[in-house]
Formats: sequence, C-alpha cells, structure tokens
Amino acid sequence: MTVISVIGTQWGDEGKGKVVDYLAGQMDYVARFNGGNNAGHTVMNEYGTFKIHLVPSGIFAQNTIGLIGGGVVIDPQVLLEEIDMLNEAGVGAEGRLWVSPRSHLIMPYHKILDGLYEKAKGAGATGTTLRGIGPVFADKVSYNGIRWSDFASEMFEARLKVQMELKNKIIVALGGEVLNYEKVRDTYGEYYARLRPYIRELFDIVQDGLKANKHFLLEQAMGTFLDTDWGTYPFATASTTIPSAASAGLGIPPRYITNVVGVTKAYTTRVGAGPLPTEIHDTASEVYKKFGETAATTGRTRRVGWLDLEIVRTAVQLSGISELCLTKLDILSGLAEIKVGTGYKLNGKSVRYADVDAYGLDEVEVDYKTVKGWTEDISQARSFDELPTQAKDYVKMIEDAAGAPVKWIGVGPERDATIRR
Repeated sequence: MTVISVIGTQWGDEGKGKVVDYLAGQMDYVARFNGGNNAGHTVMNEYGTFKIHLVPSGIFAQNTIGLIGGGVVIDPQVLLEEIDMLNEAGVGAEGRLWVSPRSHLIMPYHKILDGLYEKAKGAGATGTTLRGIGPVFADKVSYNGIRWSDFASEMFEARLKVQMELKNKIIVALGGEVLNYEKVRDTYGEYYARLRPYIRELFDIVQDGLKANKHFLLEQAMGTFLDTDWGTYPFATASTTIPSAASAGLGIPPRYITNVVGVTKAYTTRVGAGPLPTEIHDTASEVYKKFGETAATTGRTRRVGWLDLEIVRTAVQLSGISELCLTKLDILSGLAEIKVGTGYKLNGKSVRYADVDAYGLDEVEVDYKTVKGWTEDISQARSFDELPTQAKDYVKMIEDAAGAPVKWIGVGPERDATIRR
C-alpha cells in the first residue's frame, strides 16, 4: 500500500495537475481533499487538454477511482460541467467518481458576498478568485453551511430559507440586490437530482481500500503558502493546504501517508495580492515575458519571480516532503544567467520565512545567487543525462538547498515530457 500526497511548495500553479496525471496510472484511487474550484489544474494527455477545478486530475487513468472528499467545497454547476466534459471526451465519470455527502455547497450568495467584501476592503483587498470560497468556508465553521447530506435528510429547504434571510440582509447592506429564494431552491434541487448518482459516503471506500493495500494519490489544491495557518495570511486561501488536511478532508489517518511529493516550479509565480519576495517588476524584460503565465481558474496574469529556495526549503520541512518534482525547467532555456533567491534579510538580520508575517515578508531583502543558464532546447530530453550541464547543476542546487531529492523533472506540458530519475 502507498498513500502519496502531492502538494505545491509555492503559491500554487506549480503544475500539480500534470504530476497527478503522470502518477495516477499506478494508483487505485486519486482524491481531492481541500479547497474548491478556486484551484485550476491543467492536464494534457491522449484525451486532449483540460482545465480541471474540482474533479481529481488523475481521473484520466482508467484504472483509478476519483474521490472528492468532504473537505472540498463544491460549486455544483462547475462539477456538472466537468463531468460533462469528461464524458464527452470519452473518459467516463459515472461509476468512477464519488463525491462525499459531507461536502459543503457554494451558493449564489457566497459568490456575491465574495465580490462585495473585496470591494468594501478597497486598497486592502486580498485578491480572491471571487468564486465564493472564503464565504462558504466562513459558513462552514459558523454552522451556517449547506451540505449534500441536507438534501437526503430533507433539511435543505429549511436551512436555505434561514440562510437567505440572513444573507440577503448583508447583501443589501453592502449595496447588492436581493436573491430570490424559490429560484435558488429550484436550481439547487436540479443540481442534486443530476449529481445524486455520484454522491456517496467515502468512509468505507477509504477504510476498505487501506485494509486491502490499495494505492491512493492525494491531490492538494492551491499551494503550501496559501495555507490558512502557514501561508501569507491574510493573503491566503480559506482551507488547510498541507498534507494533514487529507485526514480531515478525506478520512485518511496521518500514519497511512507514506510519501509526500512536493511540486516545485523552476521559478515562482503568484496570483492576486500578497508578498512575493523574488518578484520581477520589470514587465518589459525578457525574463518577465518568458515567465509570464495566465491563471487556469481566473484568467488573470500571474505575477512572476525568480525561484525562492527559502520558500521551497520551508515547505519541505513543514510537510515532511520526501521527494520533489521540478516543473517547467524548459522555460529557463535561453537565459544566459539565472538568479535564485537563497535567503532573506530584514533590517540587516538574516530571517527565515517563519520569522516574519506576510507584511514582514513583503519588506525582506532577498539574498540572490546568480548561476549560469543554458541555450539548448531541453523539451525533448527524457533522461537526466540528456540535460545540459548547467541544467543538471540547477537541479542539484535545488536538492541541496531544499533537503529533498528531485525525482521527476518536467520539460514540457505534456504527460510524457517528464524525466524520471
């Protein structure tokens, strides 16, 4: 039995979807355990190119069963769109995808409130995805949430009525328009009718799988430093993103997690507000243009920066990462020199990530190391020996600094554009 947790070591967008898709062929179950459709994983394989937000990225491996745990908040419309997309592509989801009845639902008022709260914060806005994630998690912990299980127990209408009376008052106070109860009730009733074949308690599936020595792949949403507690709060997400979240969000006992794979992009990106110590501000520079990306979920342009080894090192220590997967190494090809952040100083004193809060991290001075780049196109390399010397040195530098071996190297977006060491 193996239980592998795949987590991002930065601020998300590290390429976890590709890694999960690559590893899923050896797995019996692949599961999402946290977050919601604020996550966006891009997968390219024999079925095509897919941007996935809720369904586990490993669902394309026909030997796997996909699980969406109770720790995931669900926008039913998005889930239905993804199921339809998979069925149309010939992947097939029915009988292979199960959703926990404990999952909380993103309601229309959550999305509205997300936008109104951001607007009310003005210059202090945190740059949310506006998907209703923060408000639905707030309802979850304040006993105001609505779950799939409420439909089965016929509690849905009563709970919805109470919540809409409360939420409409807040929406109006913040300048929004009242939502219609009957319209929301009927729409979500239709969602439940369509998704009911996929809703199933996961406890026995997980426990029986562990007893039978089945292989599990646990797919994290977002990245380590968007974690509610360990991330750059308040510029963070609303859920726990480190591997321990799989225990609460899926029902996997911590002692069963055998490996933690950390996914690290060869440079750093971030969407939304918050500190990014190695950020490149010169938008006209060659490096900025090479690193430029568009977020899979929001369509926003990602902020970019050099690789931050202090961030990666902290993630390895925090989550007990046993091995790393380095992605997008091919993007660095063509740079004569590459800068790497090796540590921080604040007021002339060396500090670690854990020594400062988000506002302090925004003030640190980064210690940089400059290494030689390479000109070769490495996108066709399929073994470590095929890489240029400078690229090999870059990988080894990351291993030494992070304290974990780099076992996989991504040299392109496709599943097979991967070097396994």
